[in-house]
Amino acid sequence: MRMDGLVKPIILAGGSGTRLWPLSTEKRPKHLMQITGDLSMLEQTLERVSDTEMFLPATIVGAVDQADEIKAVAPTIELILEPKPCGSAAAVAFAAFAVPGDTVLLVLPSDHHIADRAPLIEAIRRGAYAAKAGRLVTFGIKPVRAETGYGYITAGGALGTGVREAISFIEKPDAARASELVQSGDAFWNSGMFMFSAETFLEELRKHAPEIYGAAQSAMAAASKEASRTWPDGGALDDCPSISIDYAVMERSDRIAVVPVDLEWSDVGSWAAIFELASKDSDGNVLGASCMAVDSHGCLIRSEGPRIVAIGVDNLVVIATADYVLVVPRSEAQRVREAAELAKRQ
Repeated sequence: MRMDGLVKPIILAGGSGTRLWPLSTEKRPKHLMQITGDLSMLEQTLERVSDTEMFLPATIVGAVDQADEIKAVAPTIELILEPKPCGSAAAVAFAAFAVPGDTVLLVLPSDHHIADRAPLIEAIRRGAYAAKAGRLVTFGIKPVRAETGYGYITAGGALGTGVREAISFIEKPDAARASELVQSGDAFWNSGMFMFSAETFLEELRKHAPEIYGAAQSAMAAASKEASRTWPDGGALDDCPSISIDYAVMERSDRIAVVPVDLEWSDVGSWAAIFELASKDSDGNVLGASCMAVDSHGCLIRSEGPRIVAIGVDNLVVIATADYVLVVPRSEAQRVREAAELAKRQ
C-alpha cells in the first residue's frame, strides 16, 4: 500500500531512567543504552523511520541535559529540548506547534524493542489515511499472552482496511481480566505509538486539556532557537500539568482509531522484560560477560563493576555497577523504580 504524502516522526526521549536502575539513571536513560543490540535504543528507533520515501526528517523531544548525548548519536537531528519534565502530552504539543497543521505526526517512544519493523511500517501505511481524515490513530499490538503489565485498547467496527474504531482504554488489568480481554479477540496492547495530524491533535488537546494546550502554545511562541535546537520557554510551563498523552487526550477523545498490528514488540519496561528478550544458556540464565552461575536457573545477572558469581539461586535479577548492587526476584522487577527513588533520597 502506497501513502499519499510523507509522515513526520516525533521521537519522545525524556525518560527518567528509573525502570532499569541502577544501569539506567536520569543522566543515562535506557534510550541511550545498548540493551537489545549493538545500537542504542534511540538509534534503533531512528533507523525504523529512516526511509526518506515515507518519512520526513525526525524530530526528537527530549530533556535539555541529554542534548549532547543525543547529538552524539544523531548529529543532524532536530531537537526540541524540554526545560523540565512536562509529560508526553506537552512534549507532543511542542512538536505539533512547530509544524504546519496538516503535517501527519508519527509519535514513537525512543526506547521500545521491535524485532522486525516491516509489520509496523505496513500498519503506518494503513493508519495514515485515517490520520489525514481527522482521526487520532493508535497502534494496538496483538497480544500473545494475558499480560498484566500493559494497558489494553478494545476495538469496535472497521473504519477502513485494517483500521478499527477504538472503544475503550483499559489500564493494566488483573490476570483474570487480562485473560478475558485476550480471549475476546478485540483487545490489543496499547503500544504508546500514535499518529495524527498536528491540527487534529491540538484541537483535541485544547478541548480535553486546555491548561496543557495553553502552556505549550506560550512556551513555543517564546521559544529560543539555535541551529537545530529549540528550547521552549520554561517560564510558560510553570503551571503546566505533567500528564501523559494517553490520559490527556487519547482516553477522552471520541476520534480515536486503532490499527491492529502483529508485532514482536516490548516496551522494555523492566529487567524482567530484558530477561524475556535475551538469549539464555542451558539453565535458562542470562549472564553478562563478567558473571557466572552455579546450580542457578532463570536468573539475569549483569555487572559494570565487580565480577558476580551466583550459586543455588533461581529467578533473580542481579545488577551491579560501581555504586550499587540490585538484587530482586524477577517477579518483582516492576518495583525497581522504588529502589531508584530510594537511592535518589539518600
